[in-house]
Amino acid sequence: MNRSHRITFIVILIIVPVFLLALFYIDGDFWNKTSTQIWSFSRISSCKTHAQVQDFPKPNIGPFLNGNPPSCTCQNAPPANQFVSKDELEDLQKRRAEEYRQHQIRMGKQNDVLLLAPANTPLQYPIKGFRVTPMKKTLIPGLVLQTRMRTLYKVSLSVQKGVLSVMDVQEGEHVDGQNAINLTISSSSLHQLNDLLNRVTYTSTVYHIKTEDLAYFSFENHEVIFPIVIRRPSVPVLFDSGKDINSQVTILVKAFLRYKELHVLIKSIRQFYPNIKIIIADDSHNPEKVVGDNIEHYIMPPAQGWFAGRNLAVSQVTTKYFLWVDDDFVFLNETRIESFVKILEAVPDLDVVGGEVQGNRFFFRLQYEEGSSEEGGCIKRVRGTHTPLPGFNGCFYADGVVNYFMARTDAVRRVGFDPFLKRVAHTEFFLDGLGDLLVVTCKGLRIGHQKKSSTGKYGSYRHPPKSDSRNKISHHYFKNHLKCIRY
Repeated sequence: MNRSHRITFIVILIIVPVFLLALFYIDGDFWNKTSTQIWSFSRISSCKTHAQVQDFPKPNIGPFLNGNPPSCTCQNAPPANQFVSKDELEDLQKRRAEEYRQHQIRMGKQNDVLLLAPANTPLQYPIKGFRVTPMKKTLIPGLVLQTRMRTLYKVSLSVQKGVLSVMDVQEGEHVDGQNAINLTISSSSLHQLNDLLNRVTYTSTVYHIKTEDLAYFSFENHEVIFPIVIRRPSVPVLFDSGKDINSQVTILVKAFLRYKELHVLIKSIRQFYPNIKIIIADDSHNPEKVVGDNIEHYIMPPAQGWFAGRNLAVSQVTTKYFLWVDDDFVFLNETRIESFVKILEAVPDLDVVGGEVQGNRFFFRLQYEEGSSEEGGCIKRVRGTHTPLPGFNGCFYADGVVNYFMARTDAVRRVGFDPFLKRVAHTEFFLDGLGDLLVVTCKGLRIGHQKKSSTGKYGSYRHPPKSDSRNKISHHYFKNHLKCIRY
């Protein structure tokens, strides 16, 4: 490098830093301007000018109502309305539509809306977890405005099912709309505005134990929407598990005609669990006495059906869990109730754990499409599971399991067993519990099955006529709002 080049290089090294420092002192917001593409907002304390934030186009951020889903199809399954008498179909459809409308309201579907977060907003707000008790004043957490310096700051909030207010408003603090659905706060000080936002409260004015409101929060051309969950707190209902299996589990049996098999089952239970409670729901035509220590035998009107008996049995359980067995099962050396309890205690989210009967691990998934509100949904039962249950080899999530399972008493009571289904019904319980019951099936949880024997009238009830199947599908058409069902 020659002498002239060295001089030029030294001059550049001196002049450029001086020029940049001069710009910094002339405009304290220089660095903020050059870095807005990297940082959303500069710290409020560094703002020293009245430069305005660039206005962004006001987007449509919702709320968007989830529209009516498209019609669904069940391949190779006839429409369920074909199983309804033609002269009854029109009136049935009207009643079904009204019941479905009311169901949507009870399930809170009117609150099921889509909200979008706007880009590059200066507003901070709660996006999840803000819950209030009906008609109780509650501070709204996290409301903050972050922006550059202005001569005046002004924000607005509005709600629909309640009123807004600011606590402890002092002289000189500008708040309009106290205890109303629309609230406006303004101040020449950003610090004071954020202090007021920190004191904003919401009080619902519509009493409801499970609903939601939407709060609209705006500043200049920016607007956000956030949900307010309105819930009446529920009281926990707990079961004392005690110290042993007898205080944790009750064994339930639905009996019908097969007393010989029932006595074999009871004897096998007592071989391994001499003190565990057994509850028997019996709708036999000519009931026989079933006696023994810690056995409760409930006599029902004749032939009321399997699900009616299940409801009766579950209603009498006082333990945290119950084990369901058929009256022709038999306990084996490998039948260990403690294994079920271990899984349920380790994974509190689980509701039902299924085992295997004589090597048969019947399990399935339910493929369900909600379908249009006019036609209804489509559901198909397919063999298979979802994913493994972490930490338990041989256990897999499913939607339904074999008729040998342990369940949480309170969870099953919430779903219940439909007493309309008297004879062939098992999948239907899990269909009613879809989305409410978390179910797994596990290898190695075995129970035996007694050899089939001739029991007179039992066969005619076990294999009902085709008319029963038609009535069942017609029942699902209305009750489960189904367009079609395929097993």
